Order: sequence, then C-alpha cells, then structure tokens
Amino acid sequence: MSFSWTPHRFAGGALALDVANSVVLRHDTNRRIDRFAVRDQMLSFPSAAAEFCAERALFGDIAPVAREEETDFIALREAIDLYFRRRILDGGDDRLLADLLEALAKTLRNASPGGLAAATAHSVLRLIAMPDPERMKICSNCGWLFIDRSKNRSRAWCDMAVCGNRAKANRHYRRKKEEMP
Repeated sequence: MSFSWTPHRFAGGALALDVANSVVLRHDTNRRIDRFAVRDQMLSFPSAAAEFCAERALFGDIAPVAREEETDFIALREAIDLYFRRRILDGGDDRLLADLLEALAKTLRNASPGGLAAATAHSVLRLIAMPDPERMKICSNCGWLFIDRSKNRSRAWCDMAVCGNRAKANRHYRRKKEEMP
C-alpha cells in the first residue's frame, strides 16, 4: 500500500504532536500502524513537516533523524504521547513529566542541530509552557492529539475534513439505520 505525508497527518498544531501522531490507531493493537517503523517514512517526514506542520516557520528545513538517534527519538515520541495524553485526560502526572524531561534532555544532548529530533524537543518545550493547556485535546474519532485553536474552544476532531466527516457520516448512518422498519 502506498503512503504519503498529507496535510491531514499534520493536524496536531505542533511538531511534537504531529510526531506523536505518527502512530495511527495507537490504542487499537490489531490495527495500530507506526509510520516511523518504515525508515523511508521516517526519512520523508521532515520535508513534509516543512510543508505542512503548523510550526514550519519556526524550524524551516529539518534534517531527518540520523540512524544513531532513532532509539532516543522514538523514546521521546512515546514520552510525548504518554505525558500529553495523560495531561489532557486528568491533569497530568509528575512522573510522566519527569520521564518526558529525561527524554528531552537525552535528545537535546545527542541530537544533530537542525534535525528532526532537536526540533521535536524544542516543540515539546513550547507545549509544556503553553499558556492555555486546556486547548490541547484528543480527537474523538481517531485519538490523535491536537491543539484546538478555534475561537470558542469547541473543536472535537483533529481535522474536520477527515475525522469530522467520518464521525458525522457514522452518526447519519446509525440514525438512518434506526429509522428503518
């Protein structure tokens, strides 16, 4: 199956969230897809991020993760997801924050300047210091993390054109099915 990085895959609103969202259907073990498990997809992510990521102006061109940085980068990605998902659901956990900060420190010590790992770490620091953390949400359709930048803070989906349409179509289908004799 062919794969390409599209604007939808950068619906998180921050590079760190887009990196965390590189695992599709994270909590469905039967359908889970790790886009970075395929090296070509990890290597092509930075150029797509430079085109589609909400923070692209901050980073410009980003170099791919070097092979020797991959383990630390994946550990950072997992710490990002664990910490921010927990923070959204119940306010956070200091141990998960400590784990995230340790992953950040290790990444910043070892990552190539101008590379994806370093840029992701800097994005995480901005998210931790975010003045209105309640804007960070979990998509009610796919489970991705995203920042709700809507005026009234009512966004429920990472991307209206994809997840919003799917949720509305499912709701319509169920309603029609219930109306049938």
